Amino acid sequence: MQLLLIRHALPERILTADSPAGADPGLTPEGHAQAARLPEALAAYPISAIVSSPQRRARETAAPLATARGLPVTADPDLAEYDYGRSDYVPIHEAKQIAPEAYARILAGYLPDFVDASAFRSRVLNGIDRVIAAADHDDTVAVVAHGGVVNVYLQHLLGLDRPLTFPVDYASVTRILVSRNGNARPASVNETGHVRDLLPRHR
Repeated sequence: MQLLLIRHALPERILTADSPAGADPGLTPEGHAQAARLPEALAAYPISAIVSSPQRRARETAAPLATARGLPVTADPDLAEYDYGRSDYVPIHEAKQIAPEAYARILAGYLPDFVDASAFRSRVLNGIDRVIAAADHDDTVAVVAHGGVVNVYLQHLLGLDRPLTFPVDYASVTRILVSRNGNARPASVNETGHVRDLLPRHR
């Protein structure tokens, strides 16, 4: 089978959440434009299911693809990002100015210091293993989640020391191939050709 690990598109910034459940930003107008390109970018793939993080930015990213394919989006809390439930959210490209220490730590390849790295990794692996177990061998499943989720899964597959090794851009696609015996390997990481002109670093 094949997993298409899709990072959510560009979200809004929330410095103080109104809800006791924490910050749950939706997409910016530019983020919606990024997400709108996914159906065409993934047109060649026979997607049989779409699974998403429960966070709003992931669900809104999944929506255009789900509409185009006529598929429901199944939310799995194990695919939530490490910031799930926190009272603020700062997009990574803005963090350099707003939270420079946290930005430097992430840039060095490490999760923020408030994260239980082992628990986060175990949760993500459980979620992805469940997606794989529910799929048939010939299926292609789109999983819309987060940069940290994609990175810790790649860390697991490749035996890497640091959890945040790869740049994973907004609305990017990382392809994972899973054999009949359950062995998984990356086929590509951080495909961004479909949104390259919309990524913040190109402004």
